[in-house]
Amino acid sequence: MDAAYALGWTVVRKTPERAARLVFAALADRTWQRHGSGVRQLERNLCRVLGKDAVDDEIRVLSKKVLRSYFRYWLEVFRLPEYDRERIVGGMRVTGEKKIFSNLDAGRGVVLALPHMGNYEHAGAWLVHNGHPFTTVAERLKPESLYDRFVEFREGLGMEVLAHKGASAFGRMAQRLRAGRPVCLVVDRDLTATGVDVEFFGATARMPAVAAALALQTGAALIPVTLWYEGKYWAARVHEEVPVPGEGSRQEKIQAMTQETARVFQEGIAAHPEDWHMLQKVWVDDLAEARR
Repeated sequence: MDAAYALGWTVVRKTPERAARLVFAALADRTWQRHGSGVRQLERNLCRVLGKDAVDDEIRVLSKKVLRSYFRYWLEVFRLPEYDRERIVGGMRVTGEKKIFSNLDAGRGVVLALPHMGNYEHAGAWLVHNGHPFTTVAERLKPESLYDRFVEFREGLGMEVLAHKGASAFGRMAQRLRAGRPVCLVVDRDLTATGVDVEFFGATARMPAVAAALALQTGAALIPVTLWYEGKYWAARVHEEVPVPGEGSRQEKIQAMTQETARVFQEGIAAHPEDWHMLQKVWVDDLAEARR
């Protein structure tokens, strides 16, 4: 697997872009046609989003669009180190970004909470090029060399990358937020088995509580962001800050803030389901079935 990613960051990034896009579109279609476990899970997830009881022709067409979007994301990940500032910043179509910059300019930290939508790597590079390097976390991939490759890629874009497990990562992110810096976290799927249950498209899903916990502990602004593609451009909407409830225990406040974040994600995903790259289990019923 590591060799495949190494090939991506060496050969794909130097291949003429038009040819590379044709190849990745063909790979997406081939993956969709094989209808493996990831694609089947994607279609179950899309049934939740569209309120359907079973996969039908509409879901199958939509899942093909998602695969095209997902493979576009990977193509751009491999090629992103070649993009200059003009393309990264000029190609973004962002609404509501003042909510981020006004807090940071005032010395207040910001937790940006994102789902697996569009190209969040590009959005991160956009934030860096706007003068705000940030801290994020990365899943510990196997083999270790693959994890190191992803860390090197993100650090090369100007990000500070921490391993996602452990109290030390939480503590370092809290330090950055208290210093008035941004932290960016992708939080629509729980990787730790310590997430909280939220209502999501009419059913119970499990999502990480870390974004809400950081905001509550440090006083940083918790701001959800949803992303999608608009033709050749990258688009993002910066939503309203998720407020801290005035009453309740710490855990109850974290629960409420995570639920509100999930509600915002739901709104963004419903508007752009073709750009939600979720080929894994999110809902509790699916997780319970996997455990059985």
